[in-house]
Amino acid sequence: MSDETPNVAVVCQGGGSHTAFTAGVLGELFDHPEPDANVVGFSGTSGGAICALLAWYGRVHPDRSPRDLLVEFWADLAARRPAHRFANAAVQWGSGLEQMGFAVPEVSPYHSAGARWGQTEMRRLLDRHVDFAAIPDLLDGSEPALLVSAIDVLSGEFEIFREDEICPEAILASAAEPHLFEAVEYDGGLYWDGLFSKNPPIQDFMTMDDVTDPDEVWLVKINPQERARVPKTMAEINDRRNELAGNLSMNGEIRFVKQVNEWIEKGYLPDRYTHTEIKRIRFRRQGLDWRTKLDRSPEFIDRLIRDGEQAAASFLDERAGESAAQ
Repeated sequence: MSDETPNVAVVCQGGGSHTAFTAGVLGELFDHPEPDANVVGFSGTSGGAICALLAWYGRVHPDRSPRDLLVEFWADLAARRPAHRFANAAVQWGSGLEQMGFAVPEVSPYHSAGARWGQTEMRRLLDRHVDFAAIPDLLDGSEPALLVSAIDVLSGEFEIFREDEICPEAILASAAEPHLFEAVEYDGGLYWDGLFSKNPPIQDFMTMDDVTDPDEVWLVKINPQERARVPKTMAEINDRRNELAGNLSMNGEIRFVKQVNEWIEKGYLPDRYTHTEIKRIRFRRQGLDWRTKLDRSPEFIDRLIRDGEQAAASFLDERAGESAAQ
């Protein structure tokens, strides 16, 4: 990396309601005077894709800010009304019984009015906070890239939706967890959650010709990489399995970046390739099992947003200290 202002890509792992933490991180990163970074792109998967979209939109729209959009969206998503609180409690109750080993009937999202309502409600929230029809007029070639991942259910092919094709269907596709929602139809394809493809997209910033290679990748990481002890109860096993599944594709993306860096150092690649450092902003709250990724209680959401704000502030302080020491 040169002494000039580094090019940075901000990438956001998926994780359901836990990505309220990501909302806090992104809001804090871009609420203050511009950090010592030239942001060349955002990417995300599932809840991370929603946060990446809102942060990106807040930067390219002249009358909106990332923090306001993120806070307002998550305030709307939280279960504040009585009917929403009841539905949220029912989801937590049902998943809690399942985690304790009780036989809970499985219902296909194709036979669930609740699943259809959930996708309809998410579409309404997206349309309320993002004017998708206005996005083409905001693009002039100078804006950061936006990369949203999903997977084609039938072909198994990874899909990346870009800023010039972003729409509610693309975001819903990235967030279509197959046990909860129907596959989302978009542009002739049927898509599931980007968890199965790129969680989140990272290597695409190095391989796409029309995207500036980043000197740094700021990874907002939801799932822990390590655990201190072996999970033994079914609840612990399910939690760890969920974490590992969420990290599987992300670790593949990181291995690619490390391999490219090694090839650059050995002189195997042309000068146009850039050494990329990955810097992590980790979600560290302990004691949360996988079912809390479905929890939309306002108190929980607000707490995670505050956690994200604190983590981002610490990240910026640490980064400033590193710059001063150089």
